Amino acid sequence: MKFRPLHDRVVVKRVESETKTSGGIIIPDTATEKPQQGEVVAVGPGSRDEAGKLVPIDLKKGDKVLFGKWSGTEVKIDGQELLIMKESDVMGVLEK
Repeated sequence: MKFRPLHDRVVVKRVESETKTSGGIIIPDTATEKPQQGEVVAVGPGSRDEAGKLVPIDLKKGDKVLFGKWSGTEVKIDGQELLIMKESDVMGVLEK
């Protein structure tokens, strides 16, 4: 199933969190927090300004992003856990 977000929404897949610290200690699943980083899977066309002109989204598919701890709505599509959030919930793009 394909999913296309509307307006200024983006679909993000969380990256897997580390299960081991740099010192080699294994962190159990119950003690780990959900990661606040993810990869953009799909992007909507953008929002409209007051004049009705389309304002495109700065993000694109494949961008690695950082978002707020409580951002987005968790959904499950084709067995894959994803987040749907507004572009404004994304804090920034991680670049190398």
